Amino acid sequence: MPESKSVDVVIVGAGFAGLYLLYRLRKMGLTTVVFEQGDNVGGTWYWNRYPGARCDAESLAYSFSFSPELEQQWQWSERYATQPEILKYAEHVADHFDLRKDIQFNEQVTAARYDEAENLWHVETAAGKQVAAHFCIMATGCLSVPQLPAIKGVEQFAGPRYQASKWPPEGVDFSGQTVGIIGTGSSGIQAIPVIAAQADHLTVFQRTPNFSVPAVNGVLDQDWVVQFKENYRKHRHYHKHGLSSGFGDLQIEPVARTPAAPTAAGLSDAQVAEILDKYWQRGGAFFLSAFEDSLINEESNTRIADYVRNKIREIVKDPQTAETLCPKDHPIGTKRICVDTDYYATYNRDNVTLVDIRKSPIEEIVKDGIRLVDGEHKFDTLVLATGFDAMTGALLNMDIRGREGLPLRAKWQEGPRSYLGMSVHGFPNLFMVTGPGSPSVLSNMLVSIEQHVDWMVGCLTHMAEAGYTRFEPELQAEDHWVGHVNEIASATLYPKGGSWYLGANVAGKPRVFMPYAAGVGAYRDVCDDVAASNYRGFAFS
Repeated sequence: MPESKSVDVVIVGAGFAGLYLLYRLRKMGLTTVVFEQGDNVGGTWYWNRYPGARCDAESLAYSFSFSPELEQQWQWSERYATQPEILKYAEHVADHFDLRKDIQFNEQVTAARYDEAENLWHVETAAGKQVAAHFCIMATGCLSVPQLPAIKGVEQFAGPRYQASKWPPEGVDFSGQTVGIIGTGSSGIQAIPVIAAQADHLTVFQRTPNFSVPAVNGVLDQDWVVQFKENYRKHRHYHKHGLSSGFGDLQIEPVARTPAAPTAAGLSDAQVAEILDKYWQRGGAFFLSAFEDSLINEESNTRIADYVRNKIREIVKDPQTAETLCPKDHPIGTKRICVDTDYYATYNRDNVTLVDIRKSPIEEIVKDGIRLVDGEHKFDTLVLATGFDAMTGALLNMDIRGREGLPLRAKWQEGPRSYLGMSVHGFPNLFMVTGPGSPSVLSNMLVSIEQHVDWMVGCLTHMAEAGYTRFEPELQAEDHWVGHVNEIASATLYPKGGSWYLGANVAGKPRVFMPYAAGVGAYRDVCDDVAASNYRGFAFS
């Protein structure tokens, strides 16, 4: 693609955000090209193929709502869809709307630079392709840059080594092998039961235990699905406006959901258990919605956490292992709560060993295992489930430069700053989907993606109708929004989590709470109000 041939919009990433952007921008009549570093669509569901990989939002909610035809046509098989099924859904969307012809695969964007004189973005890929575009939209995903653990010798392990988010497409058979896995976040919690069922022996190296609730997954009853889909429009409205997370619900009629109890504080253990039992048996991350103040009231949060810790002690037979698995260093929900199938019960297997590397830290990974302070553990295969450089990693891995050559990395040196989580002062005609300062990872990503894309398309339509060719958020608006995001976060327990929401899992990363914690409904209202007020906070020319 020669530099001289410019397009209206360049999109970086062909996950769900990139696909929906391409669909909407085509409808506007804009010329668009998408650069995707993989050889297929799907984004995070293309890369994350580790054993047990599933979505933690229910299938019928984790799907596009923009096309009633699409949502009625596509049939999900399980309550929580597996990675292969979600990838097939992304492929179906791309093919159904004939999107692939505008996607350049195997093209990793390395640089995007804004030329003020031309009012163009110049985008370059690692393979040498270049394109000039009037607008640049980053659809790079929040969890798309995996990180290796900062452990000495990680490269010298002699056996097979697999990283959860870089899993071989052909899969891995662990039969007859001894396996070590580092990491008990969401990926580890999903993978551990599956690997344990195959391997001769699995050793789990845990630094930080995480709260997890049962998925209660299962095959969807298609008669029930037919009834659910009759109310799909009501459900979609509820996901967008009635729930802070947009994760979904299991009622045929969404309005029939039992309202949350105000607080767990002051209730007896029996009263708390009676309320939470219903949510535990129902399954899913909706568990935290049992009490309205679960993430703002420390006493209420502690009561909920105590309930989960007691559940762990009930499930895990060995008292010492159970206690090691009980999180005690962060309020429940301040790290993304995990949704599992038989995770805690897996530690009752004779072929599974849990190692607490807080008590005995890892000194070094050696060619045939891991050396701890108090001895060595040997195994054939090493699995790394050590997380991502979340929310900003993909953006800062590119050389993005705005007005006067300002690098985004310099702008965000002390933490990410944005207006509405979608745009950055000093970077005209640049949008980011579900960026820092938006609900993003605290929400059902499909709900947030659609809202962002619809809002961006509305802004571009406004510009076209008014004859504008350039937008940029005002510095004062950006400062106000950053202050508002921080104010909302400080009113919650989230900052006490020490999680990747704060960048706490990446050495040297500024500790800034990145998502907008007021919920998808409140955020949508703010964005709609900005648009209705002539896109307040944006300067157009």
